[in-house]
Amino acid sequence: MRTKSVALAAAAVLVGAICGSMLSPRPTGAVSREIIQLQEQVSQLLQGQQAMRSAIDANNASMRTLVQQSLDSVNGLSAQMGTLQKNVQEATANSSAKIDTMSTQTQGLSDNLQDVQARVGKIATQLNDIQGTLQSIDGRLAGGAAPAPGGTAAPGTGGATGAPGSAPAGSAPPSGGGGNPPGQMPGISSDTLYQNALRDFTTGNYDLARQEFGDYVKQFPSTDLASNAQFYLGEIAYQQGEFKDAIAQYNLVLENYPQSYKQGASLLKKGFAEISLGTKASGIRDLREVVRRFPGTDDARRAQAKLKELGVATTPHPATR
Repeated sequence: MRTKSVALAAAAVLVGAICGSMLSPRPTGAVSREIIQLQEQVSQLLQGQQAMRSAIDANNASMRTLVQQSLDSVNGLSAQMGTLQKNVQEATANSSAKIDTMSTQTQGLSDNLQDVQARVGKIATQLNDIQGTLQSIDGRLAGGAAPAPGGTAAPGTGGATGAPGSAPAGSAPPSGGGGNPPGQMPGISSDTLYQNALRDFTTGNYDLARQEFGDYVKQFPSTDLASNAQFYLGEIAYQQGEFKDAIAQYNLVLENYPQSYKQGASLLKKGFAEISLGTKASGIRDLREVVRRFPGTDDARRAQAKLKELGVATTPHPATR
């Protein structure tokens, strides 16, 4: 725009000079020189305008190149950030899945250990009972060893020795699920069935473990391990992504076995399943209930970690209670 104005001004000067020369008569040689000078000045102005236009075009081209390079760099960084974010999300998901699997396997091993401890306790009790029976037999034998007057054994001696011998033979089998109630799964004890189911669960044979734990709950609903079997039915459904069924199985533990030590774990995993199913409010409520009812336990710590991951407080705001 500025260059155009300069050119117009120069043209106006040239026209004015020509008009002036026409109005005021001058010598012909002087007029020709002035015209030639004006023509040279106009030519110089036009050349300057062309040079300026070329410089501006070159600058614009350079600016466009720099802008395009900046856009390419930003797009490249955005693509790298998207890839990095995707990798982080995949790594987080894989880590969470691995942690859940490890936690499940650890829980199974812990239950195995507790079952072994319970068995050892039962064996110790049985040994104490046997020792007491033997001491009773020894006492009876010692009391009947002295001969009665007349060189004959005291009356009842034979009955004393016979009674203890018959008592162990007719005594009831030890408790703990080793026997089978009439008409219930002959040929396999409750302990064997539970151990088989737990082994199949920890090795990932979920379909067989589901059948075995289901048989255990049906056939031995009153044993100490019945709540464990019910809990593992929920765990199998959870591991297979059947979250609705998992919630139903965990609810059976919570409702039917109020004294079970699986109460905390069942409520925790129920909350996890609800969150995975999309019912976030119910899941958060159950996780907070785990923290409230089972403080200081591993279940409470896992519930707190999940709540922190979701960005919510461990306890609800007083206005939302």
